[in-house]
Amino acid sequence: MTKVICHGRSILSCCVICFLLLLTASCKNKTSEINDLLGKTNFTEDKAEEVVIIFSENGKVKARLFATEFIINEHAKPPFMDARKGLRIESYNDSTQIQSTLTAKYARYYMRQGNILIRDSILVVNKKGERLATEELVWNEKIKQFYTEKFVRIKTPTQIMYGDGLEANQDFTWYRITNIKGIMQVNKEEVPAE
Repeated sequence: MTKVICHGRSILSCCVICFLLLLTASCKNKTSEINDLLGKTNFTEDKAEEVVIIFSENGKVKARLFATEFIINEHAKPPFMDARKGLRIESYNDSTQIQSTLTAKYARYYMRQGNILIRDSILVVNKKGERLATEELVWNEKIKQFYTEKFVRIKTPTQIMYGDGLEANQDFTWYRITNIKGIMQVNKEEVPAE
């Protein structure tokens, strides 16, 4: 018990001193307890809304990323950036004409590796009007290619193809489907003779 003796002071100043002593005596929380109460993610994640990121190469815009919410966690191992509420990516040619668009509900960019993991309701449309739908894509920055081992569906103006995976270049003008299935048009000259 703390004793307070007020000699020659007014009752009001004695009450203030007692109140301050009670406050300091009651603050015994550990830093770890405070962090648990506040939530550790508040200290490790930075959040931005309505974000536009422009990617350029040799002074030319190559792509734009639009995200409703963008979260950066530089303290995670490995550090990452998340677009958790949807995103849209437009890729451009050297004349800044749109070559393809990609929309999805979620993406995570690993800054050190240069890889992007894209998930949930992915739709890619290239300049030829071909539409790719899948649930997961990975972008590898070193080889500048997308790939997946998940089910894919590609709809062109004349056919629909299905597969168990895919490799594609940055603007989806070239792609290779793994275990391709579907009804496809072929030229008469390409059909083997009996």
